[in-house]
Amino acid sequence: MAKFVLEVNNLSKNFKERTAVDDVSFEIIEGEIFGLIGPNGAGKTTIIKMITGLTKPTAGEIYIDGISLKKHYEKAIAKIGGIIENPDLYSYMSGMENLKFFASLYPNIKQEKIDEIVKLVGMEKRIHDKVRTYSLGMKQRIGIAQALLHDPKLLILDEPTNGLDPNGIRDMRKFLIGLARKKKISIMVSSHILSEMELLCDTVAIIDTGKIITIKTLEQIKQGLQNEQKLCITCDYPNYAGKLIMMKYKIPVSLAGKTIMFAMDDSKTPEITAMLIKEGVSIFGINTITKSLEDVFSEILQQRNKSSEIK
Repeated sequence: MAKFVLEVNNLSKNFKERTAVDDVSFEIIEGEIFGLIGPNGAGKTTIIKMITGLTKPTAGEIYIDGISLKKHYEKAIAKIGGIIENPDLYSYMSGMENLKFFASLYPNIKQEKIDEIVKLVGMEKRIHDKVRTYSLGMKQRIGIAQALLHDPKLLILDEPTNGLDPNGIRDMRKFLIGLARKKKISIMVSSHILSEMELLCDTVAIIDTGKIITIKTLEQIKQGLQNEQKLCITCDYPNYAGKLIMMKYKIPVSLAGKTIMFAMDDSKTPEITAMLIKEGVSIFGINTITKSLEDVFSEILQQRNKSSEIK
């Protein structure tokens, strides 16, 4: 049975007359990378602040590794490491000096432990350099190293790739996936970069105006996208080819210039192309159009907005 490292039950947060988070519930299992995605102002950071104890919920319960945050705050919060926005480091000190300082705030963290974490985050070569000489990606790694010093069960990162260049984003993604897989640390990530979340996360929750709209694993999303993919064939007689496909497979076909488009599984491509060639159609190109997480996100929000307008 999967072990829940984080359980959020019916969580709400009100600011005077505004509801920032509205009856939110979800779970994160051990070793899972869980993505919280939504537009600016959707409530992502407020949820993270409640989980990390930076703000109190108006209602609801949070359990970290089975421990109630409300009833046993210190014991529960000790299970969390995280970076909210940017890592808070002393720029005039080296990376190692920063880690030693933060380690001194916890009991019994020895140098061997710090060295192990430095190796884990891949900062061995630059750890003795001043933080002010670090790139943003290096600072993020030291920030994560700081968050891992006390062996948390849950690592929470708010926009971890914000401001990184493409290489930095790729390196951060590989690092986080390795951390989850090798160390079995659960990671909760908030981001607005949907293409990156698609490559990073095991499960995503889409949030809008303080409410969770849907929670799906990436496998569920990918399966749904495969079912909705379109096959595009560019040929010399598109009208004729389209009619042949409609008659044989009983499906709608759309035209764009010399290209015909229709919903069909990739496995049918050889059969369809063979049929068209046999009927005298010359094929110039074949490709598949598949939706992305960004497409799914946009459609879900559009459907939600339409439902709100009807009400």
